[in-house]
Amino acid sequence: MQAASPGRAGQDAEDYALEYLLGQGLQLLARNWRCKGGELDLVMLDADTVVFVEVRYRLHADFGGALGSIDGRKQKRLALAASMFLHKEFRWANHPCRFDVIALQGSGHAGQPLQWLKNAFQC
Repeated sequence: MQAASPGRAGQDAEDYALEYLLGQGLQLLARNWRCKGGELDLVMLDADTVVFVEVRYRLHADFGGALGSIDGRKQKRLALAASMFLHKEFRWANHPCRFDVIALQGSGHAGQPLQWLKNAFQC
């Protein structure tokens, strides 16, 4: 059996994260929302809170693994994209917002549960 390509593995991780969040009662507002400054993997609604979800997949735990890959530069890019989303999708602009990270690691996630870090960082 052939290993999944890196892009396919990332897409599978995002699909898995979306299914998980839907199962937790969140609603999907947007997926792979793109703007000049970046991309938002998932934009969800949790009660009245707009949640910008960054899905991170890493095969190995090297260099901090999936969670360790969200550095300050990445956080700034996510914040900029979120700001642009709220500007363009103005119906959500007055809702509370947060940034969550879902981290998956290992081939086929190696039986490891997904990690959902709510309020992963502030902007």
